[in-house]
Amino acid sequence: MRARTEPSKPAQNMNPPMDSSTLQPPPEHLAPYSEQIDALIESGRVFWNRGWSVGTSSNYSAVVARDPLTLLVTASGKHKGQLTRSDFVLCDANGQPTLPDQPKSSAETLLHCLAAEDPTVGAVLHTHSVWSTILSDRFAPQGGILLEGYEMLKGLRGVTTHQHREWLPIFENTQDIPELAQRVRAASADGDRPFPHGYIIRRHGIYTWGQDVAEAFRQIEILEFLLECVARSATM
Repeated sequence: MRARTEPSKPAQNMNPPMDSSTLQPPPEHLAPYSEQIDALIESGRVFWNRGWSVGTSSNYSAVVARDPLTLLVTASGKHKGQLTRSDFVLCDANGQPTLPDQPKSSAETLLHCLAAEDPTVGAVLHTHSVWSTILSDRFAPQGGILLEGYEMLKGLRGVTTHQHREWLPIFENTQDIPELAQRVRAASADGDRPFPHGYIIRRHGIYTWGQDVAEAFRQIEILEFLLECVARSATM
């Protein structure tokens, strides 16, 4: 039996230090969205703790309006374990800021906008875990990862049995986000292999979503757990 390799991650039960700016009220234009902001900040701290969003990696969003579609998105270049209530940007359906003098939003905002076109999606979370990165390389030739037979699949929205088959497609990474969004859109329209809960970008990380931040958070937990199961079973 081969030795199993543990991924490196921050020490458990140790959140990054919070300075006074973390606890400051949000700017006036973000004040109506304080609940979503605090939920995204807490998600970032938990994900950092678990090694899924280290450094400035990852990005998170919440839908704050439908007509017109408006998203609250993490600002670019921010440490996700140390987000403050000012580290968010209001963007329209095209990923453009809706107000002047806001910080720059994540470079991948358009992928959040694409997921949020579904009226049942209220939040989008993107993590950069060790296991999703490793497995995206290993399964790239197959075009995705098939998860089936696991009890934990029942934690995904709408799944009621461990006999469920969950397909996580893998898309090649690129700095051309509009082009990547087009590929994700085209694949999502393919009825032969739907992916209702998420997808992976190769050597990059997972995108998932939910009706709110809490549901998207739960689905990240489920997918990260299942991917770690797949990775660890391959080393036994």
